[in-house]
Amino acid sequence: MSILTADLYDHFDDELALCELVFRDFGGVANFSGPIATARVLEDNTKVREHLETPGRGRVLVVDGQGSMRRALCGDNVAAMGAKNGWAGLIFNGAIRDAVAMKGIGLGLKALGTSPRRPLKIGEGEIEVPLTFGGVTFRPGEWVYADIDGVVLSPRELTLPETP
Repeated sequence: MSILTADLYDHFDDELALCELVFRDFGGVANFSGPIATARVLEDNTKVREHLETPGRGRVLVVDGQGSMRRALCGDNVAAMGAKNGWAGLIFNGAIRDAVAMKGIGLGLKALGTSPRRPLKIGEGEIEVPLTFGGVTFRPGEWVYADIDGVVLSPRELTLPETP
């Protein structure tokens, strides 16, 4: 069951942090959540691909592409690999490509926008480090919740109370 970010704020306002960046939605899943995995790169998607080749176990890969729109950090083939390996979603502080094809892939995907240029493949970047952008810090192992309304962070997994 998907949890809406507005509902989370209704119940857990003091525990949440709201990412202030305005992302565009590209994936085939509108609402997604999971434990955070991270990568910091600049126009090079080698570390992104390495992460998505591993079992996702419902995690969300958050990628700080440092806001660069010069090159895409993910295309449909890499995103499809992530979906096949059990990743719940991808969030890019940067660009993706193959936007039309992304709608047919079964995972959540948010990015600042698109670029038709392919990424570099030189192997630079960092993984599983805290990432700060949009006024929040994404920490590996903490939780992210995303939907059309925004991206919300929590230090723990949240469950909404059942309604009668």
